[in-house]
Amino acid sequence: MKDEPASTNLLTKMDCAFIRKEPFGLVLIIGPWNYPVNLTLVPLVGAIAAGNCVILKPSEKSKGTEKVLAEVLPQYLNQSCFAVVVGGPEETQKLLEHKFDYIFFTGNPRVGKIVMAAAAKHLTPVTLELGGKNPCYVDDNCDPQTVANRLAWFRYFNMGQTCVAPDYVLCSPDMQERLLPALQNAITRFYGDDPQNSPNLGRIINQKHFKRLQELLSCGRVAIGGQSDESNLYIAPTVLVDVQETDKVMQEEVFGPILPLMTVRSLDEAIDFINRREKPLALYAFSNNSQVVSQVLDRTSSGNFGGNDGFLYMTLLSLPFGGVGKSGTGRYHGKFSFNTFSNHRACLISPSGLEKLNEIRYPPYSSQAQKLLRWAMSSHSCTLL
Repeated sequence: MKDEPASTNLLTKMDCAFIRKEPFGLVLIIGPWNYPVNLTLVPLVGAIAAGNCVILKPSEKSKGTEKVLAEVLPQYLNQSCFAVVVGGPEETQKLLEHKFDYIFFTGNPRVGKIVMAAAAKHLTPVTLELGGKNPCYVDDNCDPQTVANRLAWFRYFNMGQTCVAPDYVLCSPDMQERLLPALQNAITRFYGDDPQNSPNLGRIINQKHFKRLQELLSCGRVAIGGQSDESNLYIAPTVLVDVQETDKVMQEEVFGPILPLMTVRSLDEAIDFINRREKPLALYAFSNNSQVVSQVLDRTSSGNFGGNDGFLYMTLLSLPFGGVGKSGTGRYHGKFSFNTFSNHRACLISPSGLEKLNEIRYPPYSSQAQKLLRWAMSSHSCTLL
């Protein structure tokens, strides 16, 4: 939080240059329902640490957590620096009509556009943590069971309701044939012969999302799973094959325990497929050949990247988290949260005297004075004027 010293050039050698991190002021944080504690409190901590006051709007879909946050937080935090607002879309819309100094939103791109449009009316800066279609490329040169273990874990974790979960797999027809029995093996080991009774598998958040996911089960062909129980909001860990790019499951973020497999003939074809689509929040590549993983990393763009594993990068506070393009804008986690909610103010304080040294910068400018000025300002840095 201390002022950060900055280097100077010859023209400002006697001055004091530094960056001051100051709070924006009043911050609005709109949280999601899928990780309603983590994805609400982590930005709250960053905003308060940076010195802001916060209006916190938890998701109304996760009603239990919304109630707990509204009741418990005031017992532990000074209410002069924050307030919790409960309610649905109408209350959120009312909040967005007001002027804030910063808005932090986690959710889907559709609502993200609404938030950004509301912020634009006041020129309010925003961080948008959105979702997207996260690709996962599986090379022929890898152990299918190892890949299946890791894929099944981070696809079906939290019933697939994770913004950084893989949304589809790209692999060769041969790898698909090897991957399917390995995925079945991993699902059975993780959740038993009857996943519906597993204590390690969650449920879909509500009936609306259940019906949406049930529609996606009709895409392609169900190779694993496919069972559902509306009364229990249960959908089995599912793998789809024979999926087409035009299918609905490839047009929208799945956000559920459904994993489509699509076949490609080569790494180049997989990369072309990824690059034709919007930039994802996360991208994954599996291969025993490090050059293949590096090629996927070098030739694509995404908010986050995982090579030979899932979203463990989210556990590292040393790494920033966020999207790019349609998957979001801005970064947070750890010190990056503090930076996000801070105005990095450029400061230069000059001595009030020593005016004789400043005469070179005043007109009229001789040819020699211009050359000397350019040299003095560009020393130790490259400056375009």
